[in-house]
Amino acid sequence: MTAALALEARDRLYAQCANAISEAGAERESLFLARLVLLLFEQLGDEARCRAALAEALRELPVPSLSAAPDDAGPA
Repeated sequence: MTAALALEARDRLYAQCANAISEAGAERESLFLARLVLLLFEQLGDEARCRAALAEALRELPVPSLSAAPDDAGPA
């Protein structure tokens, strides 16, 4: 099992990931994320651990709060 990232490294990587998603743009966000995950899966090289990571990522997935459109616009 690989060691967990230090909190500071995790924060830096989170910020870099958020910036890269913004740079990719809304129209390419999903493609960017899928490509990033595939590249990281290849680095990991363990299909079972990759599948476990996918399941963990879906578990208790929060509702977006920062990038979500305001919901208070009312009915159209």
